[in-house]
Amino acid sequence: MSQNRLQSVSKGQEVHRANIQKSLEHRLQVARAKGDEQLIRQLEAEMTHFS
Repeated sequence: MSQNRLQSVSKGQEVHRANIQKSLEHRLQVARAKGDEQLIRQLEAEMTHFS
């Protein structure tokens, strides 16, 4: 694979990971606002997986 292609793939993966992280953070804020302890624990576990 060419170097440019590898860089594009790598950049795409970084953007995808950042989008997942932002989505998880938002979902965690909503869960905290609602006081949903079970969902909070689940989302925190997911965040450690993506960190």
